[in-house]
Amino acid sequence: MAQIEIRLPKMGESVTEATITNWLKNIGDSVAMDEPLVEVATDKVDNELPSEAAGTLVQILFEKDQVAQVGDVIAILSTDGGAIADAAPAPSAPAPAAPAVVETTSSAPVNTNAPIAKGNSDRFYSPLVRTIAQKENISAQELAAIQGTGQEGRVTKKDMLSFLETRGSAPTTAPAAVASTPAAANTNMPAIKAPVVVPNSGDEIIEMDRMRKLIADHMIMSVHVSPHVTSYVEADVTTIVKWRERMKNEFKKREGENLTYTPIFMEAVAKAIKDFPMINVSVSGTTIIKRKDINIGMAAALPSGNLIVPVIKNADRMNLVGLAKAVNELANNARNNKLKPEDIQGGTYTVTNVGTFGNVMGTPIINQPQVAILALGAIRKVPAVIETPEGDFIGIRHKMFLSHSYDHRVVDGALGGQFVRRVADYLEGFDPETTI
Repeated sequence: MAQIEIRLPKMGESVTEATITNWLKNIGDSVAMDEPLVEVATDKVDNELPSEAAGTLVQILFEKDQVAQVGDVIAILSTDGGAIADAAPAPSAPAPAAPAVVETTSSAPVNTNAPIAKGNSDRFYSPLVRTIAQKENISAQELAAIQGTGQEGRVTKKDMLSFLETRGSAPTTAPAAVASTPAAANTNMPAIKAPVVVPNSGDEIIEMDRMRKLIADHMIMSVHVSPHVTSYVEADVTTIVKWRERMKNEFKKREGENLTYTPIFMEAVAKAIKDFPMINVSVSGTTIIKRKDINIGMAAALPSGNLIVPVIKNADRMNLVGLAKAVNELANNARNNKLKPEDIQGGTYTVTNVGTFGNVMGTPIINQPQVAILALGAIRKVPAVIETPEGDFIGIRHKMFLSHSYDHRVVDGALGGQFVRRVADYLEGFDPETTI
């Protein structure tokens, strides 16, 4: 019987494992080439994986809710309609894979190849587990004692989070020594244990879904890693509002798409980043990584109500039409759960539009490993003093607040404030004769 192994493919630069959330085919079903076979969830996005070959599904090696590593054999197809193998899942040896590049916000690089626990050096730990262990100062002895629930007893992210929840209530070994540098000092902070909340009679208990748990972890990590400072600027966008009103119907008729304010804001942000490239950086320990590309993430709502940040790659190289199409495509794919892993990776700066919900301003949390994020407030008609050569007068103008949060380790108030002021200058200086 000719058999084909279906492996978990590489799904992005920093994705090393995925959770099987649903098999779309059962044992004995025929599978066509490129037909959706299984649904998986990573710490980035949920995705359908197509079959790499045609045949009959004869064996499933990872059941629902089990975690597979990139390169693991997750299923076997038969190409000649032979006998069906035992349907019970059996672990498969992971295929050799090139070391994954792991994005981490810990104070020092993680060596994903070195053994962690003495006396247990042959135990496998995924790069994600190693990153969590280093960030939380989990000693080698503690890590070795964690009971793994993954394939072949592997320690999963869920095991790590369960351990951290109960860690503060049991005696632990002393944390590993940390280099005495300003950037690493935050890892010496004692672990903070969240309060246990007892529900009252009649309260509704809602379990966080997987995405909400990931968002919560990411936000807590960001506030812990980066000292946040927020600067505010008010921008007069009257010219932009009038220009869009004049152009949106023509654009819709010609391109078949809506013309929103977002691409105009993205263009201004990209220009400001080119003027202040030290906003477009990341921090690794005491090293600053200055990004060459300008990849702007934009927070978008998912059908579940959670937020995700798809990324416009090389935004500075696009004109308004290109930005408008990129914004619409990513927003539509987010709403329809069609984002690919690469759509949400590689961001170097993030923009979030709190004005969509009628908010005047906000204090956004930095999307690690970036060092800054811009919140766009609602556009409102307000009375304003208008200066003219003939004198000042009160008029009705369209204005909005820009809220710029930045990592004060590497972005000082001067740079953070000048950057958001430059974004406002580009918006206020928008050419009303712009064609699109």
